[in-house]
Amino acid sequence: MAMASTSSITPFLPLYLQDLGLTDPKKVLFWSGMIYGANLLTAFLFSPLWGKLADRYGRKVMLVRSGIGMAITITLMGVATSPVHLLLLRLVNGVLSGFGPAAIALTATNTPKERGGYALGILHSGAVAGTICGPLLGGLMADHFGLREVFFYTGISIFVAALIVIFGVKETFEKKVKTEKKTDLIQDFKMIVARKPIASLFVSSAILRAAMIGTLPLIPLYVQHLATGSDNLVVLAGITSASMGIANMITAPYLGKLGDKFGSHRVFIYAVLGAIVFSIPQAFVHQLWQLIVLRFCTGACIGGMMPSMNVLIRQYAPIGMESRTYSYVNCAVLLGGLAGSLGMGVIASNFGLPMIFLCAAGLLILSNIWMKMKVFPHITSRKESAALAGGQEIIK
Repeated sequence: MAMASTSSITPFLPLYLQDLGLTDPKKVLFWSGMIYGANLLTAFLFSPLWGKLADRYGRKVMLVRSGIGMAITITLMGVATSPVHLLLLRLVNGVLSGFGPAAIALTATNTPKERGGYALGILHSGAVAGTICGPLLGGLMADHFGLREVFFYTGISIFVAALIVIFGVKETFEKKVKTEKKTDLIQDFKMIVARKPIASLFVSSAILRAAMIGTLPLIPLYVQHLATGSDNLVVLAGITSASMGIANMITAPYLGKLGDKFGSHRVFIYAVLGAIVFSIPQAFVHQLWQLIVLRFCTGACIGGMMPSMNVLIRQYAPIGMESRTYSYVNCAVLLGGLAGSLGMGVIASNFGLPMIFLCAAGLLILSNIWMKMKVFPHITSRKESAALAGGQEIIK
């Protein structure tokens, strides 16, 4: 429900800007990137603070705080009268966000490590289910009730999600002892990145996010280009955005289980390769159904990316600093999303919309190269060390 609320405006954000008075196509592209990125910027700045508080007071309270805060700001977006108002509300929404990282940290720390891939795959599947429902329901509501009403309904939805957390979620959490040395956010960051290959995983997460998120704000405009003259543009944009999420939701638990069996790093590398293969042809489609099929296939591959990444991060995160680690990962993800949305907007306005898919494929190639060079050697050495320790134990 939280993801449905935050993603419901994605299919019609450029159209909502046109409704607010923007008519120049280049200005619509520019403001779409700015407003989409504004939320990512402030979320990036405040995510470490919420992660530190989650490690100190529990992850559940962070879910409730985020849900109620975003319910208020999303509702207020429905009464915006200019792009500036929408920009400011997106900035505030980013400050109050953090529902996803808190949910990931809560699930990762309350699940046995040998089942972590499957559990995080299930969580990812639930989040993606919301991402699917958001664009579809948002598009349908916008078509029947108007663009502004969507914000009111989604605000109510995320408030209900917060109530479900309050009454339905239980957490096993031990508060920190008072004698533990206090650290600031910078010291926390230094302690976390000192654990190799955490820093390299941060970089890879940012690259992945830039590739996956950078194209999303511009998909409605690409649909508008492919479906010229259609009367159901908003609905078609919602279906196109949701196609990738449907495949993502279906494959995430299964790929997570494969990661538990064969290694999350192996699932990750093949999932990225698949996403590269299906991203490139999207730049050359001539009909909308071709784009929808390719987005679906890309989503099937994406289902193995972030759950596998979260499993690897959980394996190397310092004990007692799991929420902070995921918060800094969230910072990297948000920074990648910000760079991706702004960068793709610039690329689309100067070189055309098809070019964004080629750039996304290039970023995915870069991510695989980085993982093989910086992360995989540590995974191999860790397994060898574990095998050696097991052999020594047998000898004893």
